[in-house]
Amino acid sequence: MNGQKRISTVGLILIVQLIIMLILSLGITTTISSTTRKDSIDHMHTITNERAHIIQTYVENAEKTLSYYSNAEEVRNILIDPDNSTYVDKAQKYTENYSKDIGLDNVEGLWIGTWDTHCIAHTNPEVVGIQTRTDEEKQQELQGAMIRAGNGVYNTGIIISPASGKQIVSMYKAVYDENGQPMGFVGLGIFTEQLVTSLNNLEIKGIKDSSYSMINVNDNKFIFNNDPKMIGKITTNKNILAICRELSSEGTNKEGSFQYKDNGKKYISIYSYIPKYNWILMIDDSKDEVYALSKTMRWYMAIFAVAIMVLTLIFAYLNNKQEKANQKLASTIIKSNKTKESLYTAMFKDVLTDVNNRIAFSMDFEEVNTPPSHPYYFIMYNIANFSDINSRYGNDIGDWLLVRTVDVLNQVFKNCKIYRSGSDEFIISMNVDDSDKKQKEILEDATDAYKRLTATQSTPAGKINFGFKAAAAKKSGKINTSVITVLKDMINKDAQASFGHINYTDMDENQN
Repeated sequence: MNGQKRISTVGLILIVQLIIMLILSLGITTTISSTTRKDSIDHMHTITNERAHIIQTYVENAEKTLSYYSNAEEVRNILIDPDNSTYVDKAQKYTENYSKDIGLDNVEGLWIGTWDTHCIAHTNPEVVGIQTRTDEEKQQELQGAMIRAGNGVYNTGIIISPASGKQIVSMYKAVYDENGQPMGFVGLGIFTEQLVTSLNNLEIKGIKDSSYSMINVNDNKFIFNNDPKMIGKITTNKNILAICRELSSEGTNKEGSFQYKDNGKKYISIYSYIPKYNWILMIDDSKDEVYALSKTMRWYMAIFAVAIMVLTLIFAYLNNKQEKANQKLASTIIKSNKTKESLYTAMFKDVLTDVNNRIAFSMDFEEVNTPPSHPYYFIMYNIANFSDINSRYGNDIGDWLLVRTVDVLNQVFKNCKIYRSGSDEFIISMNVDDSDKKQKEILEDATDAYKRLTATQSTPAGKINFGFKAAAAKKSGKINTSVITVLKDMINKDAQASFGHINYTDMDENQN
């Protein structure tokens, strides 16, 4: 109309440009915020799984400690003839020395008991002679649990000790005579204080106010809790109770997260299930701290959007300011990509040796289905007594050995993928054409690597010989992490090697 001013072309362009910039800013803010939130949760999942593995390894090491103790000659002799004073003295001395080796500050009690639960040797000599299960029903309950465990350890879990009032890992193992009949047992109580201290000292980058808690799925009671008064009490958190019900019925590995509110404050809990012991480990932190980076990014992007509006409205500076805005945007995207790359490396790479880790193994073989003519060969090398090496020579030598192991494997197995599947074990994977490379050649390479690894090594601490265990497996068709379990079983259960020092199995034939 004649009385109205028409919007100029430049003004129209500015309005359209402003709308486009606002939409782009909103989209970028949403994308970056969503990605940052996901990365934060994924980071906490990784940390929780790592801590769960530390706890499981701690308990498993305690079980191994008790198993080694049960095999001692002094233990068997005193159980065969508990009235022999010589055997009694030797068993008591051995028990005290063994407890010192474990660390007296860490051991509540290491002891030998007759089948009717009379203590005949103990870390604390004053306890000798006491019967721990005077009630016949409880005595039979303990005996039945040990028998069901067979040659394994009956782990009662993490409990509050009635003797010390402190939290311990309590376990028992039956000792059998030549006829396979139980003639007594050994018991061990390990304080969890060292474990809790170790976990608390492990800093989680960017999450300073987090806290640990652990729940026993069997009875819904807290094993660990930030509030000491809650230990041993049943949780009232509906989310945790629902998870416990689900896990008790499924009994499988599981991880996840949930949100809850406590005293008006919102929290995020990341949990990891330890199926071997029916425990759930959780790391809790306030929602504000978990998503702090996301909120910061939103503020930055909001400020950025306002700046774009101001710059767009100021026509004189439009082109110059718009170019700077684009440069900032590109820089933000590059930083985001670098962050993703760093997280990827942290999740799938072993930082020390720069080889792939167990998570990478699972991902690499998630959808592999190879024909019999192009099978995979897997070779595992396990450093014998790695924890003793760290204890004896120090962690620096242990780290040196890990790096040296990877160097040797790279020299022998060229163009093959190497994975560090555990603290002291490595797996080489190779996909071969059976018509080009034969089993004999592969096992010869494996033996060559074994000889190099077990040869005298010139370390910073001098010349040292390190022991290794090795196993090899062939597999075609669908492949998953069960290969790791098979290789571990071959190393740990089969003392004889079928090819030099290398145990070998054809998993395809075993399936048939």
